[in-house]
Amino acid sequence: MKKSLLFFALVFASYGSIHAQTANTSSISGVVKEAAGQTVKGATIKITHIPSGQVVSGSADAQGKFQISNLQEGGPYKVEVTYIGEKPVVIENIMLKSGESLNINPTFSEESSTNLDEVVIVGHGVIDIAVGRKTPIAVSTIHKKDLEEKVGAQDITSALANTPSVYITGQAKGFGESSMTTRGFDQSNTAFLLNGQPINGMDNGSVYWSNWSGLTDIASLVQIQRGLGASKLAISSVGGTVNYVTQSTSMKEGGFVRTTVGNDMFMKATVGYNTGLMKNGFAVSAMFTQWSGNGYMDHTEGAGQSYFLSVGYKASEKHNFNFMVTGAPQWHNQGYTSKLSNYLEFGKRYNDNYKDANGVMMNAQKNFYHKPVANLNWDWTIDDKSSLSTVAYASLAAGGGQGLKSDKYNKEKYLAADVNNHQWFGVVSNYNRKLSESLNFNIGFDVRDYKGTHYRKLTDPLGNTNGVLLGGNINITDPVYLTNTYSTNPWKAFSSKPDSRDERLAWDYNQYIRYGGLFGQLEYAKNGFTAFFQGSVSEQQNKRYDYFQYTPGNEKSKTVNNFGYNAKGGVSYTLGQHSIFANAGYYSRQPYQNNIFMNYANDINENAENEKILGLEAGYKFASRFLDVNLNVYRTTWENRVTGSSRLATDKDVAKYNPTNDPNILLAGQFIYTSNYGVKQDHKGAELDVAARPFHGLTLTGFASIGDWKYDGKVTAIERNDNRVELGREEVDLTGEHVGNAAQTTYGFGAKYVVFKGFSVDGNYRQYDRLYSSRHRTVEEDGKKVGRVMELPSFNLLDAGLSYEVKVSDKNTMSFRVNMNNVLNKFYISEATSSTVTTDVNNTWNGIDTSNFVLIGQGRTWNASVKFTF
Repeated sequence: MKKSLLFFALVFASYGSIHAQTANTSSISGVVKEAAGQTVKGATIKITHIPSGQVVSGSADAQGKFQISNLQEGGPYKVEVTYIGEKPVVIENIMLKSGESLNINPTFSEESSTNLDEVVIVGHGVIDIAVGRKTPIAVSTIHKKDLEEKVGAQDITSALANTPSVYITGQAKGFGESSMTTRGFDQSNTAFLLNGQPINGMDNGSVYWSNWSGLTDIASLVQIQRGLGASKLAISSVGGTVNYVTQSTSMKEGGFVRTTVGNDMFMKATVGYNTGLMKNGFAVSAMFTQWSGNGYMDHTEGAGQSYFLSVGYKASEKHNFNFMVTGAPQWHNQGYTSKLSNYLEFGKRYNDNYKDANGVMMNAQKNFYHKPVANLNWDWTIDDKSSLSTVAYASLAAGGGQGLKSDKYNKEKYLAADVNNHQWFGVVSNYNRKLSESLNFNIGFDVRDYKGTHYRKLTDPLGNTNGVLLGGNINITDPVYLTNTYSTNPWKAFSSKPDSRDERLAWDYNQYIRYGGLFGQLEYAKNGFTAFFQGSVSEQQNKRYDYFQYTPGNEKSKTVNNFGYNAKGGVSYTLGQHSIFANAGYYSRQPYQNNIFMNYANDINENAENEKILGLEAGYKFASRFLDVNLNVYRTTWENRVTGSSRLATDKDVAKYNPTNDPNILLAGQFIYTSNYGVKQDHKGAELDVAARPFHGLTLTGFASIGDWKYDGKVTAIERNDNRVELGREEVDLTGEHVGNAAQTTYGFGAKYVVFKGFSVDGNYRQYDRLYSSRHRTVEEDGKKVGRVMELPSFNLLDAGLSYEVKVSDKNTMSFRVNMNNVLNKFYISEATSSTVTTDVNNTWNGIDTSNFVLIGQGRTWNASVKFTF
């Protein structure tokens, strides 16, 4: 859709512009159209009666038609027409007499586009954006302009930093290493959708943002729905649902060039072009980005590209198609947590991964990945009451993480990469039927097929001329020394791989997951009252083939089938500018495959039961011309879950697990992975966000969230080494302990002021309190083992920026943007992976034992960009 919308042909139609209505009520009706004359489905029309503040809204139907009745007599009225990803267009000072009806035809303008902007959002019935939903939810939306301006050199997760109950950490570890928690739940338990397509890993739910670096450039909006959300899919949106909606194909010819520079030699260049609507009915939009940088933390260099191609075709008034392919091949060196004492001595940029490797200092920890994603959307307007939306998608991924390893026998060091390739195909389809003026029905399906391939490959022997000894493969009895090496170039990830199984180190297994779900929803809306019920059922099949630990014929595991379901419903009531709502939902979620098979083998975990999740939430919303207020309260309980964390081994760990100093078991500085089984959590809290527009040009925002997130009951904690061999296990009681890795109290405020046309300044302040470590320590209390976590010091951050845009000609624009994050250069702990305590005040910082493993957040950073549109 075009970025700017203009109303024209605001005409009183002689055949019905004024006619009799029900007593003392007025109405506004019309048809929303594109510039080319096609009608637009799904636009939102909001009408405000200025004297009373009454707000009545509706949406355009499948034919672009709308009618909004029951308006108060007189005026003036303000009419706003909005569409997903677009700025609202406003027409004011409409006057209506009692019973009078006004007919308008809001039309999208042919004004020049300055971006790869949307003409029509694809997947109307699949993408559950809250703007099209009558029942209110706890939601925050970030539009393209804000994404483009404020994210800069950061991950796209940073766009959500100023929203309640969201905590972003890990950015200092390197490009794409950030992670996000929502209401205290990590991102493996928050659903992420790209144009309606699930993108959480099917094996463990994880999302690695290095694989999605191109989203900042191609997204038309990002929307986070905290809690139960609006999604109809059979997904477990425990913390919430995040929708990334990409641009579809632009119908206007034009393009742009943008260059960004930043701290630590960050450089990024992006070019985009649209063919516009061609005579054959097709339109093509394309974009390419190149980036590189040294990283904030020492020795976390990285580089990559991203590409985007969208081909649109409107076959008829009823059929609309859009094909999209995108990818972001990249590599980057990684940082990790280190002892607090190291940061205090060497500075906040210190990187523990920079170490000696056979006489050469290097950072051996490197991530490389290439994950192309393609989807085909088909929107079919069957008639004026029904429609069908379908998205078919495919994701092919190759790459992994490189690290420094030690030979089992001669103890020589070498570099090897843990490969995580996959093939993922799926289809999501939703049928919508308008049963009556007040009743709407949806039904659909979601099917997915996933194959994951995992092994370790040699990338550099580091001078070992005899090669690296392959050990542990039960099918190879004679000593085998590997000499063939494979690339860590992300563009070569699909081809540079050991096809022979006797060249795969440490492990070699495939995962297979098949998933099928059915979902449905019924929604009622009349006279300000709405109610909905949504339900889904799903079946998930898991199996595993291990070619390293099992002989031929025995490599296949048992097939594990799990049935899951969820149900949620809610009601709301809107009276004038005020709305209240309440929702409830229950999930029975299948465990991830990594929790079904124990010890990274084909052993079935008998304790891997369906996770049970109960969510309750309620909210109040006030909306007016000058002020918007949202207040939400929630409670979520979660049983039978499995959590995981990782940390670097200390000398104490080596003494405990490896007294013989065998390098194949554990050495200081190597990873230890912890899995906690049988976890129960209870999360409750309140959220507030406010937006005020006291006068033209000034926007003030604020948010606050207070959470009480605690564990309940005992867990079984299992620790494994880098080769996934179990080191030890213990049962620990965590009752009453706080959930870590996210601040439970946050608040902040922001302001944006337009100094003059085209020039604006903005700033945001955030405070984080009650942040706890992600890993507990075990202590003896009253004869039992109890887990205790450590509280971290509070901290605050200040970000600022300015924008300037100038028209070079009627069709060309130059825009400039400068960002500075952590303006005050605060030194703060963003996360901790240990909970050591001491009584020696000489070894503490702000009450924290300096032997604890922590991550220091980024200090002051900056970036600047210039963009030329044509």
